[in-house]
Formats: sequence, C-alpha cells, structure tokens
Amino acid sequence: MKRNIKALADGTAEILWIRSLLTELRVPSSTVTTLWCDNLGATFLSANPVFHARTKHVEVDYHFVRDRVTKQEIQVRFISSKDQLADVLIKPLPPVSFAYFRSKLRVESPPLA
Repeated sequence: MKRNIKALADGTAEILWIRSLLTELRVPSSTVTTLWCDNLGATFLSANPVFHARTKHVEVDYHFVRDRVTKQEIQVRFISSKDQLADVLIKPLPPVSFAYFRSKLRVESPPLA
C-alpha cells in the first residue's frame, strides 16, 4: 500500500508540474486530469475522507493526493492490472501480454533485415 500511495503522490506532482508548464505556455486546461491506478485500496484512500489508523505511514502522501482530488485538479480512477498499459514499460511480461499492450500503444516491431 505504501508504494502505491507514494506512486500516486509522485504522479500527482508530475501532473501538477505539467499543468503549470502548460499554463505558463498559455495552454490552459479546463478539465480534471485523470490518474489511473491499479490498486483498489490506494484508489479508495485517495477519494475517501476517512483516514484509517493502519495507513499512518502514508499520511503526508495521502493528504497531498486527497487535497488535489478535493480541489478537483485530479481524479483517481481504478484500472484493472490486465488493462494497465503502463505495465509494458515497467514490468517484464509474458510474450502474449507484451504483444497485446504493444498493439494497444500502436507500437510496431522493426522490420527484419
């Protein structure tokens, strides 16, 4: 759980930085940015104002993400691990899963010489 909340906090910080950069470049964003998470517990904590005693170790990250959700700067949504396209970039996958995710990202294999 600790890593998942930390990953949400890091992703939130990156989203805020990109939104700030776009604003400086006069490309304002009027929509809420969606952050997808494949951990149901972390997704629930980011949207639930009730704080549980067993999550004290993630209190700072939790409050950072929760504050941004409350301000409607981001929204955290659950995505099943089998649909998480980012996995192709960060995890070793079986060939079938790798090919599936690669096709979803529209990445082609290089031509054989």
